[in-house]
Amino acid sequence: MDLRQIEYIVKIADEGSITKAAAQLYISQSGLNQQLLKLEKELGVPLFHRSKYELRPTQAGQIYLTYGRRILEEKREAYARIHDLAKNNTGSLRIGLTPERGTTMLLHIYTDFHTQFPAITIEPEEIHVKKQLTMLMQDYLDIGFVTLTDQDKLPGMEFVHIKTEPVLLGVPRTHPLAACAGAPYSPYTDIDLSLFAKDPFILMFKGSTLRGVIDPLFETAGFLPHILFETASNRTLYTMVKKSMGCTLIPETYALEQESIAYFSLPQKPVWELAIAYRKGHYLSEPAKVFIRLAKSYWTA
Repeated sequence: MDLRQIEYIVKIADEGSITKAAAQLYISQSGLNQQLLKLEKELGVPLFHRSKYELRPTQAGQIYLTYGRRILEEKREAYARIHDLAKNNTGSLRIGLTPERGTTMLLHIYTDFHTQFPAITIEPEEIHVKKQLTMLMQDYLDIGFVTLTDQDKLPGMEFVHIKTEPVLLGVPRTHPLAACAGAPYSPYTDIDLSLFAKDPFILMFKGSTLRGVIDPLFETAGFLPHILFETASNRTLYTMVKKSMGCTLIPETYALEQESIAYFSLPQKPVWELAIAYRKGHYLSEPAKVFIRLAKSYWTA
């Protein structure tokens, strides 16, 4: 089997489109289509069901993809093991990072990593947790840095715990109940979320792992929040609260601007976990292990 040809077919399957796959592979659409037609002619069977909107693997295509992915993974593992043995690490390290905090972490540890492995290129992908988990399972990432709950963890994945992080209620200091929180940067005071049933909320987007933590809190409090705005940015959450546009539920890492925002803990003590994720059975190269150690030191310092 031609390794490049395997990569082409796997990418077509992942994208569900020759056009999208060609763009990802930096080749022409017609060139990629010709590669697919050539392989199908060689095998004597179609690998994809074709429709106007997508390509879906046929039964033969599923078989090809199963073995093709396995071959690509074994090639990458073989190279990584050889580089570790020879102590001449070269190549790349594909890392998934959550927006905002992930990039900040990378900036802090990159110099130390590069000093130890100057020939390793870091390929960062700033993407949300659920997409990271999919890419890890498909072997498009080596490791990912994710924030999630136990319910979000997929079978077939390994998770290395870094820390547990509380989720807090943030309200403008102009809010009538803000005085209950005490002075900025003082210990958090518990408060009942139901007291804010009439307030607008700015929340993380639906389907995010954070919403998996906070949506049940509203259910327990007995009300559906009036959601003024949904976002993918924690910085947007606290900025809009700072401007007195509403309340929010936010990870403790982002409990900033406390002169303008009062933060409370909730009686349920909601938390989520910051963890390192990789596919079960995926070989972690020495550069990957060092990157993980540096990241854990950064987060637990």
